[in-house]
Amino acid sequence: MAIPGRSRRGFLSTVGLTTAGLTIVPRHVLGRGFQAPSDRLNIAVVGVGGRGCAVITNMVSENLVAMCDVDWGYADRGLADLDTEISKLETRIAGNYVEVRVPASARNEGAPPTITRRPMTPLERTRAIALAGRQKALVIAAPKAARHQDFRRMLDQQKDIDAVVVATPDHLHAGIAHAVMDLGKHVYVEKPLCWSVAEARHLAKRAAETKVMTQMGNQGHSLDDGRTAVEYLQAGAIGAVTEVHVWTNRPLGFWPQGVPRPAPLTTPPDKLRWNGPGITARLGAAMTGHYPMPEGLAWDLFLGPAPFVEYHPVYHPFNWRGWVDWGAGPLGDMGAHLIDHAYWALDLGFPTTVETVSTPFNGVAFPHATTTYYEFAARGPQPAVKMTWYDGGLLPPKPVEMGEEMLNPGGGTLVIGSKGKLLYETYGAKPRLLPKSLHESVGTPARTLARIPDELHEMNWVEAAKGHVPVSSPFEYAAKLTEVMLLGIVSLRAGKKLVYDGANMRVTNDDTANEFLARVPRQGWSSR
Repeated sequence: MAIPGRSRRGFLSTVGLTTAGLTIVPRHVLGRGFQAPSDRLNIAVVGVGGRGCAVITNMVSENLVAMCDVDWGYADRGLADLDTEISKLETRIAGNYVEVRVPASARNEGAPPTITRRPMTPLERTRAIALAGRQKALVIAAPKAARHQDFRRMLDQQKDIDAVVVATPDHLHAGIAHAVMDLGKHVYVEKPLCWSVAEARHLAKRAAETKVMTQMGNQGHSLDDGRTAVEYLQAGAIGAVTEVHVWTNRPLGFWPQGVPRPAPLTTPPDKLRWNGPGITARLGAAMTGHYPMPEGLAWDLFLGPAPFVEYHPVYHPFNWRGWVDWGAGPLGDMGAHLIDHAYWALDLGFPTTVETVSTPFNGVAFPHATTTYYEFAARGPQPAVKMTWYDGGLLPPKPVEMGEEMLNPGGGTLVIGSKGKLLYETYGAKPRLLPKSLHESVGTPARTLARIPDELHEMNWVEAAKGHVPVSSPFEYAAKLTEVMLLGIVSLRAGKKLVYDGANMRVTNDDTANEFLARVPRQGWSSR
């Protein structure tokens, strides 16, 4: 449906469209006599209740013409929370403070997490005021956008859409992005880019074919600190790199993992032992009960290409991330923010071997904690690299150069080279060299990478779609990064170390493991 008062300027596109849908294209592909792009994109968002609301807040300068969600009850609660968020933000602006969580190392043993305050920096204040303004603008814009529940109908019925934001559960990303690109429309997909390795390959290929502007939502790729971390490595500040250690505390306190599916007991309780299987069966039974479908939730649309299971609140909302059918666990959630900068700087490509070890894994919910070991081949003069991923609270050995300081348990990356080490936090934040003497002698690296205005990853994509700037994290790059992350899950599911032929997207030492590179979608659905 069209939105009154929100029509766009008409123009023709020379991008290869597979339908009659129109698109905003860069000026250089418009021939003589064609009308230039309009000043504002007509944007639709699929998946409003979670990350989608935050993403479109940063694009609210554009025309929000459509919103799509399989659960409008949940999505509306998220939109309603904007008023509360605005009020809290304005309180901090008026008080000129930011809230900071006190790190565990600074608290007494056993003490609960605490929040302290510190004064805002001028930049933090400026950005807080800008964010409050964007949130207020979204409160006004959201009710004017058309509402849909099925993205297929939205794309079929609403012809005024130029670009689409995809912020659904992981297993739906590829199908929606594929449909959007087929219409010649630009697409922004939250991380991880997709659910399977095969989907990652396909999305990169389709993006190259359609030449639309694509972006994955790994926001740290556009942050100044993250780009400084890359510049340190590319300048050789720590010499030849041979090891990378990456960690996150997820899923601790964020979503459940290592749990059984809800299911009634098949063995009488008095016949069950109090061993591991017996306790697991009891836990599954304890979660059974009468949980009516939330009003307005289209469960079949939520499932999409994934196998059918009955609705349960342990799956939705948000908890889907810990279930293999729909999510990619901590690797999918945080890998794109933590692996990104070292992978980018070192141009690692595809791993030659991957091995994931974990706490007990039942095949349906990701385990409580995993460690994944990657090996990457030498690249020209750069030596081979071993990368290790830790989640669930596991940490790498602390560098001796840190002295009494502790690693940030929330997440970070440690890169080890022949001359020193580079340490940074999630999103590439606070990069610094170790030891301190090296950091001081090297100084700030030469700026070789362009900076993203206001560090707004989302608006970078908008401006790229208008033909003004290069896009920060296009599918060409994002698909490779995502494949590396997902290969850790393939090894987990296969239960062994894998030898991988990246050029041919094939595990060479276990044919059965190749089944986990893709999946056959549920009848009536496509995974791409």
